[in-house]
Amino acid sequence: MIELVGAIARSLVEHPDAVEVTETMSDDTTVIQLKVAEDDMGMVIGKQGRIAKAIRTVVKAAATKTNKKVVVEIVQ
Repeated sequence: MIELVGAIARSLVEHPDAVEVTETMSDDTTVIQLKVAEDDMGMVIGKQGRIAKAIRTVVKAAATKTNKKVVVEIVQ
């Protein structure tokens, strides 16, 4: 999942070197934190959060194979 989120984010931003993706696992939930440069935050979120919602949808679709809940957080 980390590779998927990282690849999507790097293709969207102007500073792909600043993209950091971390993963935290608990019992039944996996939290993926996406960190980008401050200038690129708008590109990852998109107008009215459409791009962020699309990223979350793709990750949830990929996570259905493992029967785990995956949450994507976009942080500064």
